[in-house]
Amino acid sequence: MTFRIRVARDEDLQHLYEMAKLTGGGFTNLPPDKPALRAKLERSHAALARDDHAQADDLFVLILENIETGDVRGTCQIFTRVGQQWPFYSYRIGTVTKHSQELKRTFRAEILSLVNDLEGCTEVGGLFLHPGERAGGLGLLLARSRYLFIAQHRARFADRILAELRGVIDEAGGSPFWDGVAGRFFGMNFQQADEFNATHGNQFIADLMPKHPVYTAMLSESARSVIGLPHPSGRAAMRMLENEGFAFENYIDIFDGGPTMTARTDQVKTIRDARRATIVAIDPAGEPALAATGRLAGFHAALAQVREVQDGVTIDPAAAEALGVAPGDAIVWIER
Repeated sequence: MTFRIRVARDEDLQHLYEMAKLTGGGFTNLPPDKPALRAKLERSHAALARDDHAQADDLFVLILENIETGDVRGTCQIFTRVGQQWPFYSYRIGTVTKHSQELKRTFRAEILSLVNDLEGCTEVGGLFLHPGERAGGLGLLLARSRYLFIAQHRARFADRILAELRGVIDEAGGSPFWDGVAGRFFGMNFQQADEFNATHGNQFIADLMPKHPVYTAMLSESARSVIGLPHPSGRAAMRMLENEGFAFENYIDIFDGGPTMTARTDQVKTIRDARRATIVAIDPAGEPALAATGRLAGFHAALAQVREVQDGVTIDPAAAEALGVAPGDAIVWIER
């Protein structure tokens, strides 16, 4: 079977909805709500229709498609600049140090401060791969296709990039972090807050959340123990982000306490090392790679076998078909 990444279309709505129902909660960028998903598609269409270099509050939705069946088996999203319509909130983990001369003791307390430090960054998120396809490098293709898309449209994106990883969720679908912090102020459980945020945005956080720092020592052990930890299903995603050059710099999600990873956009490995070349021949020989072609609505990416030759590269027949390319066409590619 051959897969490719392409931009989402209106007819993908039902596929996206079915995948959203499999996420298990805490997945704000892919809510199991058709109107919210339809709004995302409309926003993506508007971003694709604008072919200029101005940075704006854009969203691009990409999907993983089985070319043989037409089935959608995964999705991911790119937000060009977060915090433009609603403030983008994070908790920053910090330390307060105090010294008592009389006791001759120094006390260091960990605190969580509500900040908008990451406002204006590009965000990669909304990545979901169908459980039946979690093999053969498709997760890697889905994740790194976002960076190839950014490389193809670099002027549309910010100089700093972030990725929020889902935090720890218990077997009942609740969040120990939410229960220990924000849930005390909102009169709703994590699932209710998660659904509301996915469909209405997080302005209610600004309206109701206390602005003073939270001392973690005053939280329950269950809440403290998950601060900055990814959901078990997100550990592989965290390793992939680290391999791309992302780092955890003490920012966490305000809902579930999951880690927010950040990087300089031009230092993300796939963006930094992406190569551009002209296809000179279709040939099955080559080294494993990820290849992409096209701009905006014409963007496609696929796993490929690529070989560098004197005047360009060769690409294998299956990848050429997936990308819709032939000798003389240009691609951007990166080794796997």
